Amino acid sequence: MKKFGLLPKIILAIGLGIGAGFIFPHALIRVFATFNGVFGKFLGFAIPLIIIGFIAPGIASLGKGAGRLLGLTTALAYVSTIIAGLIAYFSASALYPVILKKQGLQEFNNPEKALLEPFFTIDMPPVMGIMTALLIAFTLGLGLAAIKGDTLQRSFEDFRGIVELLIEKVIIPLLPFHIFGIFANMTQGGQVSAILGVFLKVFVMIIALHLLYLVFQYSVAGAVARKNPFSMLKEMASAYMTALGTQSSASTIPVTLKHAKRIGAREKVADFSVPLLATIHLSGSTITLVSCSMAVMMLQSKAFTFGEMLPFILMLGITMIAAPGVPGGAVMAALGLLESMLGFSTTMTSLMIALYLAQDSFGTATNVTGDGALTVIADKLSGGRRARQAQAEIAS
Repeated sequence: MKKFGLLPKIILAIGLGIGAGFIFPHALIRVFATFNGVFGKFLGFAIPLIIIGFIAPGIASLGKGAGRLLGLTTALAYVSTIIAGLIAYFSASALYPVILKKQGLQEFNNPEKALLEPFFTIDMPPVMGIMTALLIAFTLGLGLAAIKGDTLQRSFEDFRGIVELLIEKVIIPLLPFHIFGIFANMTQGGQVSAILGVFLKVFVMIIALHLLYLVFQYSVAGAVARKNPFSMLKEMASAYMTALGTQSSASTIPVTLKHAKRIGAREKVADFSVPLLATIHLSGSTITLVSCSMAVMMLQSKAFTFGEMLPFILMLGITMIAAPGVPGGAVMAALGLLESMLGFSTTMTSLMIALYLAQDSFGTATNVTGDGALTVIADKLSGGRRARQAQAEIAS
């Protein structure tokens, strides 16, 4: 199974889980429900560790860069991420009442009551609450950036390495089995048709939003650089396809860097901005997280309002700095916000993970392709045009 990517495993787990839900006896499904219960408890235990392990060193690292260019690139990434989240919110608010009408409150009311109970549960209390972990991470991250200390920073980077291994070697490999159990349980409870209907429609909407947002980003970049945005997008297609296959922003950096320079970014700006944006700019993932979270809330008969979602989107823009460079890293970094700010239960979290991972490749591809547009904008705003004019005057 190692030769297959995460996406095929997730799709296979969903399909096998649905089939198992139709043919497996209740006792066997309860075995998988027991695994899901234990895994869910472990995930709850790991969330504060993930928050501290990624947010603290992530924010601290932003304090050690190239001054103005660092601030400019970071601001562009944050604004782009927030705009992406707002577009997802307004699109979902307008479309979900229409496209999810038949899968709404009447058809999928309180699915947790339809699930089989596990044989037993194991209590795994987290070392601290979600909000406490967020406050500690922000305090330490900002403090490290201010004092520019290396000792504690290296310690947190080592801790981040441990958490990365936990996600990459334990959580991610077990997710297909977790999703298998969830869908087997949902199927025997008669809820799977509603879930699949939502998955398909939300998936199509998310991909459409990804592509439209890339057009928006490159329209802005094209206007700033006075270039054809569609020619720029065509040049960046290799980065999009590479990220689609690798599901990793970090793995796509060499390709993104090469083509960002070809669409007009100066070499020294691209060399700095592209690796940074691969870490902090996750507009595609934000579109997916906001869209998926609203869909899951709708399935659970849980209302959402702009006043509730706006703080979530604003915090998501910061938390995305913490997203680890592994498939599914963004949703892992966002689990704390989903629980603390949107009140997600264990079942809602499981549905969210499955829905997010089903399109993780497309979100990553949107992230890295958008990095090229932001790099060009950062280049122009940091004085690229004046530098070229000066060079032209010297040459003449």
